[in-house]
Amino acid sequence: MWVISKITKAFKKKMLDVLAVYERKYNPKNPVICLDEKPKQLLKEIRIPLQIEPGKPQWEDYEYEKHGTANIFVAVEPKGKHREVRVTPRRTMVEFALFIRYLVDEVYKTAEKIIFVMDNLNIHNVGSLLTIFGEKEGKRIASKLEWHWTPKHASWLNQAEIENHSLEAQCLKRRIPDLKMLDAEVTACVAKRNKKNCGINWQFTRKKAKKKFHLR
Repeated sequence: MWVISKITKAFKKKMLDVLAVYERKYNPKNPVICLDEKPKQLLKEIRIPLQIEPGKPQWEDYEYEKHGTANIFVAVEPKGKHREVRVTPRRTMVEFALFIRYLVDEVYKTAEKIIFVMDNLNIHNVGSLLTIFGEKEGKRIASKLEWHWTPKHASWLNQAEIENHSLEAQCLKRRIPDLKMLDAEVTACVAKRNKKNCGINWQFTRKKAKKKFHLR
């Protein structure tokens, strides 16, 4: 958790709003989805790593080739125990809008309203949908969405951060040379976690927040 020097009215309002969303009862018709992006540097091994002993980490040579960076969109439904991840070469308004439309029209097409929680990145808004898809299509997609944003400097309130850490530990904490391999690794990891019905047991409530930060 970040060290917060002062709780402003704006911070308090957004924090309590996000926590109130997390306290809602699970409803598959109104799924709560936490969304975030994760950058990944693409690195190619120059020499084959040495496997020392079973169960122990490989020895990697200090030299490698840089092959640019990639982006990973992560959308996790904590109480629905489901996640969707998409690997893209960039993190722009276009990729964001396409990912949102994919969630709306394919993954959660039977949902009545999708509740999103995300940070304050400048592309995280309805404007991205209107710009990329036009007013008619953008408004159609936006009509199924309810938006909630974490306060500035409070990304820890986004449960997608937890999913990011899981991905890092399971399949990203090593050198991956290209988008194709990155996509394969992430897809396999996500499929495994979905099959196991991995959810997120969020414990930080509005009551605890008020006590911790001495709020009324």
